[in-house]
Amino acid sequence: MTTKANSDLVSADDIKKYRRDGVVLLRNLLSAQTIVELEYAVEQNMKSPGPWANEYAANSQQGRFFDDYVNWMRFDAYKTHALIGALPQIALELMQTTSGRFFHEHVLVKEAGNNQVTPWHNDDPYYGVNSSNNVSLWVPLDPIPEKIALRAIKSRRDFDKNFIPRRFVDQTAYVTDARGYEQFPEPQQLDASTDIESFPAMPGDIVAFHFRTLHSAPATSNYDGRRRVVSFRYVDTDAVWATRPWKTSPPLEAHSLCPGDLLVDERFPLISR
Repeated sequence: MTTKANSDLVSADDIKKYRRDGVVLLRNLLSAQTIVELEYAVEQNMKSPGPWANEYAANSQQGRFFDDYVNWMRFDAYKTHALIGALPQIALELMQTTSGRFFHEHVLVKEAGNNQVTPWHNDDPYYGVNSSNNVSLWVPLDPIPEKIALRAIKSRRDFDKNFIPRRFVDQTAYVTDARGYEQFPEPQQLDASTDIESFPAMPGDIVAFHFRTLHSAPATSNYDGRRRVVSFRYVDTDAVWATRPWKTSPPLEAHSLCPGDLLVDERFPLISR
């Protein structure tokens, strides 16, 4: 495995953009061998899904839409690249810290001809952790042209807001009301934002975004290729276990952790540089 872990991988300008906008595109940071290894892991993962896998287009005539997460203990490439080499170093550089924790990986595969849009959302309210300094590294394994590219709203003015998440299937709110949370903005309002940035990308590139960054992705109904992505999610060492007024995603059990506890747990391995 090729790694540049002993050098700075992210420019000062990219770090500044990430801290300002909550999202940045990093070009050509992963080796071809890394992509090959992740492709193989995704192939094996799709053949042997974990307990929390989803088939969003099951029993339909459209292309497959598969997702799964927290399988890094089952597939070596997920674990290796999550904990060693370029990805954890990039995460630490963007978080501007020398140590952190790996939260989990998430696989998303949209085959050609899938008509399901990934709606506007931010990840923070789905997770069972509280973290202000974090990053998701969205790693494409296929060329991602503009027409199916990830989109994000490059503004951090909503980062102090807690939104009630919506279900992807029908866009209904998880709950009608929750203390400390407000209703998620309407999709039409977000579509009209002047702060939307689109991220066409190639294998080897990474789209990095904060857990509170609003983002979405188009359908592949008018595209002939597939869109395979693995997201690797990281937090700094100040992140703590949390509960939500709804079932979290991933639905991790607390085990010995109580709300407010640091994530001192083998499920959240330390990373450092």
